[in-house]
Amino acid sequence: MSTTILGLDRVKVQDLTVNLNELLANFQVYYQNLRGLHWNIKGKSFFELHVKFEELYTDSQEKIDMIAERILTLEGTPLHTFEDYSSLAKVPVGKNVSNDSESLQLIVTALTTLIEIERGILNQSDEADDEGTNSMMSDFISEQEKTVWMLKAWLA
Repeated sequence: MSTTILGLDRVKVQDLTVNLNELLANFQVYYQNLRGLHWNIKGKSFFELHVKFEELYTDSQEKIDMIAERILTLEGTPLHTFEDYSSLAKVPVGKNVSNDSESLQLIVTALTTLIEIERGILNQSDEADDEGTNSMMSDFISEQEKTVWMLKAWLA
């Protein structure tokens, strides 16, 4: 068995970096959606949501960097073009969304998609004995599940 410098199975890690790149692509679309929502939100919830969207896109930007750095740590190459992101992303693109409920539903849908991808990576990283990726995915999932709950409460 060929191993990486971290002592992980090279084949399992290569497969893992493919899925981390898929997550990276989806996070990039999610991030860009959040920027658009932040800029374009209108209505009585403007002040509340404008701040919330900034909080969410700042957090996403940090997670994007963490994912890319994890790919590099695993000796992979993070994707970095819009073409790559567009071809891999499952997160829907929110274009010209300015309504509060529609905005929050777009975020819930995106987070649900991200969580699904992260759970797959969590299982895969567990099988690869990759505690670093495992821990990162676990942290992302628990935080995002709480955000989904809060947004769903707002939408109710």
